[in-house]
Amino acid sequence: MTDDLLARHRAVLPDWMPIYYGDDAIEIVSGSGRRVVDGAGRTYLDFFGGVLTNMIGYDIAEINEAVQRQLATGVVHTSTLYLIRQQVELAEKIARVSGIPDARVFLTNSGTEANETALLMATNARRSNQILAIKNSYHGRTFATMAITGHRSWSSSSLSPLSVSWLSSADRLRGRMAGLGDGDLAEAAVDDLREVLATVTAGDVAALIAEPIQGVGGFVAAPDGVLGAYQKVLNESGILLIADEVQTGWGRTGSHFWGYQAHGVTPDLITFAKGIGNGFALGGVIGRASVMNAVPAISFSTFGGNPLSAAAGNAVLDYVLSHDLQANAAAVGTIVLDGLRALDLPIVAEVRGRGLMIGVEFVRPGTREPDPAATVRVFDECKAGGLLVGKGGLYGNVIRIGPALTLTEAEAREGLAILVDAITRVDAESRIN
Repeated sequence: MTDDLLARHRAVLPDWMPIYYGDDAIEIVSGSGRRVVDGAGRTYLDFFGGVLTNMIGYDIAEINEAVQRQLATGVVHTSTLYLIRQQVELAEKIARVSGIPDARVFLTNSGTEANETALLMATNARRSNQILAIKNSYHGRTFATMAITGHRSWSSSSLSPLSVSWLSSADRLRGRMAGLGDGDLAEAAVDDLREVLATVTAGDVAALIAEPIQGVGGFVAAPDGVLGAYQKVLNESGILLIADEVQTGWGRTGSHFWGYQAHGVTPDLITFAKGIGNGFALGGVIGRASVMNAVPAISFSTFGGNPLSAAAGNAVLDYVLSHDLQANAAAVGTIVLDGLRALDLPIVAEVRGRGLMIGVEFVRPGTREPDPAATVRVFDECKAGGLLVGKGGLYGNVIRIGPALTLTEAEAREGLAILVDAITRVDAESRIN
């Protein structure tokens, strides 16, 4: 069945769509909690959660019931030309937890659409198409969001409606910031911003967009406070700050509800998606009313915030808050992080992250040279051990860990044991070779 489905996939879908495990690709046919079952009947502990999207887990009664109640009305879609109670209620809740005074919320279908919308608002508010973006970032797959994605593997076109200027990433292993401590890196980042503004921009700049922790880039994060230091410089010229919280929001980092809160800053716009729908298509933008209202023409999202996805979103956010999943992410994330950081193996260059957003970067022993082959071996060994993880990083040499925020301590230790065994095996192989 799986082999046939893979052949059908390859026959009808584009070649550029990635699929994990190559000829051993799996079909996930059922799930419960943090575990999934594939088409061959094998069970896995899921440490990637549909790319950090299944934030509460699988088959969650509260979410199922909310969706079923909406389905029972017979109304899945009405369009936002009519009042949608679920949408208004969700927007009210998101505005309250956003940290932005007098916030407005616009609901979309995805993180890409959310970032595209934020760019629309920022460029209209500032009457400028100039955007500052950060190298090694990922913001989406549409025309404008590809233009601000600083990750070559995900930028399939050089054409752009924007004029983009690039800031250095906080990668401490290679590049401009390599080897710098937190204080020196923060100072270098601000100097870099001032230099870019002084040399390669013209007139007004609309906004800087930044992920508090770079997701696809391999969970790379600047030191706490850097976005706040950036904003002080941006405020000198009225430049807006957009926080891309598509992967970092809703308590995933454990230490804060939003990633931006580690930086002593309040963004002008926040984009979100992924976990808030727990698998239902849902994203959006939160922002200051003056910026959100800057769009001069009529605009709406046909499916964004529809009754069904908004019902799911309400249930998800209620669950996150009532079960204090931020605290759980901090507790169980510490188990995984401490266990991985205890490894002293030549192929592991860095273990980084916060809460349940963890990256392990692999290199050739004795060097800083990325080792994507070893990463694939660890990736495959995890699957063989019954654990699903993700991959990422600019060079494809980072294992990404982003399980559901409901992960238990026992499951954290179970997954950690499989990870440690996989990494140790691959390290041993590297010594032989």
